[in-house]
Amino acid sequence: MEAKEDKYTDIDVTKIYEYADLPDKISVRCDYCGSVKFKSSVGGGKFLRECTSCGMKKNI
Repeated sequence: MEAKEDKYTDIDVTKIYEYADLPDKISVRCDYCGSVKFKSSVGGGKFLRECTSCGMKKNI
């Protein structure tokens, strides 16, 4: 359980995370700031979700 929590404490908002490696801590909320507002884009066969508050990005 502790190893799972460590992933969420060392989040770098400049990186793009894979959802498989870092699933949402709380469903449909940003892991870094807790916001529920995202902007999304599709490119290169990937769906990119970006938090509008802090800029954290995940490939879904």
